[in-house]
Amino acid sequence: MTDLTKLSAVDLAGLVATGETSAVEVTQAHLDRIGAVDERVHAFLHVDTEGALAAARAVDERRAAGEELGPLAGVPVAVKDVLTTKGVPTTVGSKILEGWRPPYDSTIVERLRAAGTVMLGKTNMDEFAMGSSTEYSAYGPTRNPWDTDRIPGGSGGGSAAALAAYEAPLSIGSDTGGSIRQPGAVTGTVGAKPTYGGTSRYGLVAFSSSLDTPGPCARNVLDAALLHQVIGGHDPRDSTSIPAPVPDVVGAARLGASGDLTGVKLGVVTEFTGEGAEPGVMAAFRESVEALAKLGAEIVEISCPHFRYALPAYYLIAPSECSSNLARFDGVRFGLRVGDDGNRSLEEVMSLTREAGFGPEVKRRIMIGTYALSSGYYDAYYGQAQKVRTLITRDFTTAFEQVDALISPTTPFVAFPIGARTSDPYQMYLADLFTIPTNLYGGPAISVPCGLSDGLPVGLQIMAPTMADDRMYRVAAALESSVGTFTPPAL
Repeated sequence: MTDLTKLSAVDLAGLVATGETSAVEVTQAHLDRIGAVDERVHAFLHVDTEGALAAARAVDERRAAGEELGPLAGVPVAVKDVLTTKGVPTTVGSKILEGWRPPYDSTIVERLRAAGTVMLGKTNMDEFAMGSSTEYSAYGPTRNPWDTDRIPGGSGGGSAAALAAYEAPLSIGSDTGGSIRQPGAVTGTVGAKPTYGGTSRYGLVAFSSSLDTPGPCARNVLDAALLHQVIGGHDPRDSTSIPAPVPDVVGAARLGASGDLTGVKLGVVTEFTGEGAEPGVMAAFRESVEALAKLGAEIVEISCPHFRYALPAYYLIAPSECSSNLARFDGVRFGLRVGDDGNRSLEEVMSLTREAGFGPEVKRRIMIGTYALSSGYYDAYYGQAQKVRTLITRDFTTAFEQVDALISPTTPFVAFPIGARTSDPYQMYLADLFTIPTNLYGGPAISVPCGLSDGLPVGLQIMAPTMADDRMYRVAAALESSVGTFTPPAL
């Protein structure tokens, strides 16, 4: 009997559409898998068993009635706990929202439901998406299915681990500085950050509003493209949403799967191929570059000199925006409320609530951001960081006048042991060294598995111009056709 949890989203949708299996059977298989392995992985914060089975039954009823189903109807999906889900707990990995059940769905979740996908539950994450290892969740760390003593990346480690552990065929993440791509790289899965504004932020609990980008996660490129097609597109409820259709990412993925990159010019970012990356990561990357060349791509080196300043610029811009966005968590309107005994002022209650509700990394970034925005320091810190952001954008613009897409390793190192970097924030921040520039620019980027180093996955990153998301999918699918996919050891 076929193990439904090992099939791709495309294959599962096909079986449901033809009636060879039911959406309920597919959903139950994944719920059973979660029950069998998630105690060891901790990918999920909440599993919505009743809601998932009800949604699956609705798909089966629609098929039985002769309705035409969408390309992902009946396929289970796991959703990062940063997106609001009506009546389902949304905690953002924080104690300050423990038990909160939103009264509305985010646009991404609305579109998932409309497409007939089946939401299994909410996945673990670094608190408020601030972290690179999913160790900063208030509800305990997620573990990498390749080695449960290692991290699954962050902040969306739960979404990536759920894929690698075969608990879900699809998942949703959000990418502020690499939080989709970096977990994808270290778990051997595919993670795509769409063009900023190409997916709606309505209902996404904000960390950094000029950077946050929801996106698709999957075990192969075509599945990711199909999920991207479902969740993307203009949303009038998001003022930063681009009023344009989603590029033909599915067609591009299918084209790339043919393995022909003739006429495609790729630029290797020289600033990301020198010191800083582990030898095993660089070896896998170089082998993949050779594979891309054999597929017909022209490979050149491209210098983006201001990329080296992206990390410090990001850690001024993102904390500044978070210090503003997180001011709404005050213990007054929703979520945790501490110290309200009738004898304390509102200010005291707010202070006690935030002290108890926010974790150490969130507090660290709020303090950095508040300082950077303070009178007398704004121009010296936040203002200067925005100027660097402009220079990085110019680097991208210049590069894309010469090449179709840029490539680099996704992350400088493979998954590190749990606890290895929590005492040194700077070493933790380095996990996003290669992913942050794209967020500052606003363009799309994808991480696709490209090899192994000491038995652990390595990812290759493909960066494209804004609203050219289809380009990255073509290159990613072509590489996948050459190097294949990677399966973790059995849990």
